[in-house]
Amino acid sequence: LFFLRSNATRSSCSMGISTSSLYSALAKTVSRPPLPHPCDSTYSPGSDLDLDQNLADPLELLQECREVLRNRPAQLQRAFVQTGHGDGRQTIRVMQWNVLAQALGEGMDSFVQCPMDALNWAERKYLILQEILTYRPDIICLQEVDHYFDMFQPILASLGYQSSFCPKPWSPCLDVENNNGPDGCALFFNHKRFQSLNTTHLRLSAMMLKTNQIAIIAALRCQATGRAFCITVTHLKARSGWEVLRSAQGSDLLRNLRNVAHRIKTEEKAETDIPLIVCGDFNAEPSEDVYRNFATSSLGLDSAYKRLSTDGKTEPPYTTWKIRPSGESCHTLDYVWYSHRAFDVKAVLDFPTAEQIGPNRLPSYNYPSDHLSLVCDFSFKDPTLVS
Repeated sequence: LFFLRSNATRSSCSMGISTSSLYSALAKTVSRPPLPHPCDSTYSPGSDLDLDQNLADPLELLQECREVLRNRPAQLQRAFVQTGHGDGRQTIRVMQWNVLAQALGEGMDSFVQCPMDALNWAERKYLILQEILTYRPDIICLQEVDHYFDMFQPILASLGYQSSFCPKPWSPCLDVENNNGPDGCALFFNHKRFQSLNTTHLRLSAMMLKTNQIAIIAALRCQATGRAFCITVTHLKARSGWEVLRSAQGSDLLRNLRNVAHRIKTEEKAETDIPLIVCGDFNAEPSEDVYRNFATSSLGLDSAYKRLSTDGKTEPPYTTWKIRPSGESCHTLDYVWYSHRAFDVKAVLDFPTAEQIGPNRLPSYNYPSDHLSLVCDFSFKDPTLVS
């Protein structure tokens, strides 16, 4: 019942547990056998989703989040920018988001302009869930997840998401006192919209050596179209000075994507290549080699958020904006890559302005992470036009 363990000293956020939708959602999960804690990077709890359970109402949960957060500043207002056309019934909405590990936010990341009270997990978890429920993605790709078992998995399972979690082998969260376990990548998809074909967990290599960075590749079949595709979430090495390592990790991921896509194509007896969507915090500006390697890959990938620019060739000015002891840090590090021969980008979620974000930047009382979420609407192109 971790999710509803609100700060008892803050009466403004008290809620009646007996009537809580979130409590009901978690009550279903605690009645089942407990989820094992991952001991390696191969844990995939898809079978733990009870497909027959009564699903929670996302609108009720969203309203409950807003009630809990009513004394905080209003949610950042963002709008979708239409970039294409197509059948709305077959739209696939994808969210990419580094949610900021709780242990790192409180213990290591030194956001000097963010009050510690704003990072209190008792309320910050509601801000995270509010962001997800506001945009209702069909697929959610997250980095820095260190509350998978006690928050993300049970709550999102109650909303009909099947999921997979891959922890970092040497998570820095474990160095923080009172941590909640290792952080890692998590991938969620709406089980009514997609059928799982295969899930691959990767520990990325560089120069033939295993690194601390990871990825999940999930092969799914879209129930509406019958078409198979691969969705990937990854988190590459952070910080300046590690550009060569990031480039090597990206090359390893591209190699694995080719292999998995080829295997699924063979198993599905598909006539065309299996299309890809790759979400990640690459920790790399567009000027880095790893970005150029993805942009020029033989896999035919393009970056969805370039569609926001007037020329269609430029990334947004920032996806993360924070202030640390070393100064202000405003960078574009997060991307949603897609197979441009197979998918159309119908819409992308715009970013808040500097004025909306505020002078203290991120995270803040009304935004839970130092990274902004990226949300894209995709649709399959006519298969007769895809060679």
